[in-house]
Amino acid sequence: MDKSNTSSIRHVGFVVKDIDTSLKFYSDILGLEIYRRHTEEGGFIDKLTGINKVKLEWVKLIIPKGGLIELLQYHSHPDPDISNGLNRNESNRLGCSHVALTVENLSTLHQEIISNGFSCKSEPLIAPGGKAKILYAHDPDGAILELIEDLK
Repeated sequence: MDKSNTSSIRHVGFVVKDIDTSLKFYSDILGLEIYRRHTEEGGFIDKLTGINKVKLEWVKLIIPKGGLIELLQYHSHPDPDISNGLNRNESNRLGCSHVALTVENLSTLHQEIISNGFSCKSEPLIAPGGKAKILYAHDPDGAILELIEDLK
């Protein structure tokens, strides 16, 4: 008997330092299409976030075969730790580890990520079973994306 009340992943959210810089990475380089962009403030968003007088901007990007990535920039309450980068790029940091995305042409995508000034932990690697090419890439704020190309 299925006891789950959860049916699917709706979206994965990333708080970002600069939403336009992040859009360059997620939209221009990864090719995700903008679904919606909005700025919110007022009673509802204050209650939802638990932050008084918050103003935030979000953009949702479509993952073609299901789900969304949501980028959020808190204009009124930026992350106080963002300036010192406390282990934000480390693969073993506590909290959300990474999001894995299936991609095509990983070698070309890797070169585009690097040529646009973003970073990766390595070049594309062949998984031990030989069925996928994989790498960890960092978005502009250090969030880790595991990019996977299935090999035929």
